Amino acid sequence: MKENVIKSKSFAFALRIVKLFQYLQTEKKEFVLSKQLLRSGTSIGALVREAEHAESNADFIHKLSIALKEANESDYWIDLLHQSVYLDEVSCKSIQADLLELLKLLVSIIKSSKQNGK
Repeated sequence: MKENVIKSKSFAFALRIVKLFQYLQTEKKEFVLSKQLLRSGTSIGALVREAEHAESNADFIHKLSIALKEANESDYWIDLLHQSVYLDEVSCKSIQADLLELLKLLVSIIKSSKQNGK
């Protein structure tokens, strides 16, 4: 069976976000921004999983479009955590690289799904 790249990468990203959340809570004592990141960062993979069982092509595109919005929101929280010195430069760049890959995958899948649906 062929690997579902967006499914595995979004899950790996969610796991990274959970670990980052735990670090920010225990080591940095940051409780508000980290919770926002936890919500948006883990919902990407959840929406990708939901899209697997979409009722139609339009439903599939809609679910992945919401995942794209959540990824964009996650980028905001990561940048804010970095700018407020809760997240160091190396960690920020590393997690943003993973997020950029997810963003590109989501955009590509949405775009091709829209073309195939016509």
